[in-house]
Amino acid sequence: MFGRSKGPDFPPINVEGEGQLRARLRTSEGDVIVRLFEEKAPRTVANFVGLAQGAIEWEDPNNGETTTRPLYEKTIFHRVIPSFMIQGGDPLGQGTGGPGYRFSDEFHATLRHHKPGVLSMANSGPNSNGSQFFITEVATPWLDNKHSVFGEVIENMDVVKAIARVPTNPVNNRPQNDVVLEKITIYRGENPPD
Repeated sequence: MFGRSKGPDFPPINVEGEGQLRARLRTSEGDVIVRLFEEKAPRTVANFVGLAQGAIEWEDPNNGETTTRPLYEKTIFHRVIPSFMIQGGDPLGQGTGGPGYRFSDEFHATLRHHKPGVLSMANSGPNSNGSQFFITEVATPWLDNKHSVFGEVIENMDVVKAIARVPTNPVNNRPQNDVVLEKITIYRGENPPD
């Protein structure tokens, strides 16, 4: 799932405009708008933005090829648990894939899993971040200082709730019908580009 460790060499965030850095997650269930905390979680946000925009080289676990294709396009939410969270960002769609590298945790005293809609990195233990992320549906304080918070939902939390309630396989919490993350658009300001 992982591989090499990645140093502090994520590309700079290159998004035109002014204002808050945001991402529109276009899913098969509707759009979710998140604010990204670039000041408080700069490396984690740079990784997410770089993978979303195709600005970071990563190793596709499906074929072993190195690519700069936007990683998140056409991936699925492979794990959804009502009254907990929805998880995606795995190029394999199974919960075991990633970009072929891992990077260290990034915690900030004011970034907590204290409410619904927190965007955070999924991991398999300390300093094992890659591409997988989750969005909380409720407060999950037991995840503080274990998972790096890097954003929050600011519009369409109802879509997160809908995804969390799709029928799933009770063994692995995978949706019975794929919930697809079609594309992530990174932008600044109030309105996402079309």
